[in-house]
Amino acid sequence: MGKAHKSPDEMTFLEHLEDLRKRLWFSFLAIIIGFVPAWVFSKDLYEILARPLTKYLPEGTTLVFTNLPDPFFVYIKISFIAALFVTSPFIFLQIWYFVAPGLFKKEKKYVIPFVIFTTIFFSTGAFFGYKVVFPFACRFFLQIGTDFTPMITVNQYFTLAIRILLGIAVVFELPTLVFFLARMGILTSRFMVKNFKYAVLIAFIIAAVITPTPDMITQSIIAIPMLGLYGLSILIALVFGKNEKRKRTDDDKGPIE
Repeated sequence: MGKAHKSPDEMTFLEHLEDLRKRLWFSFLAIIIGFVPAWVFSKDLYEILARPLTKYLPEGTTLVFTNLPDPFFVYIKISFIAALFVTSPFIFLQIWYFVAPGLFKKEKKYVIPFVIFTTIFFSTGAFFGYKVVFPFACRFFLQIGTDFTPMITVNQYFTLAIRILLGIAVVFELPTLVFFLARMGILTSRFMVKNFKYAVLIAFIIAAVITPTPDMITQSIIAIPMLGLYGLSILIALVFGKNEKRKRTDDDKGPIE
């Protein structure tokens, strides 16, 4: 007979850490595997990611570098980011496997929807950042600096691009997170509506962290869609969570309200 699987309550702290280490290792291996083909096409990916800026630069102007290894490390960053997005379904699956032991049996059936929707919203967030937020920011700052000659380094640009794209991609996971919390009876639409004012504050704080400058225009371009996602999440919690209350075995506490 095989070894019985331990419940979360039976697992020790070190066993939880070992499981986390295993999931992180599998995710890292997946990214490394995805890195190889991404490196082959890194120059093509560079042109795509640089387009939100280069299309607004004066004709004949290109990005520059001030340190000899900068182009090499930029291609490394681009390849890793591409590998992260390509392997994101597998990484989200590892996240599910890590939290699954703490779920009830009926909740574990959501593994496929979880992987699908987290991947979709993650990619949608990055696409929104690439097509809307970043082009606007580039055009806005270049128009302000028309009296000067732009000399933007590849390292500065791609550090900023990666921060914005990944930040917005993570933020777009909110509806998926709310869906599963609502289905498990942990979160309700009433609680979300009641705390909407705090959501506004948090949205602008996150936007301030993601955006490169303190101006309200750029921050609002990120914060307003975030609040739209929060509104969508309220609707999701109302539709999918109103009749779903988590059955607890240790007490009869209800969902957060």
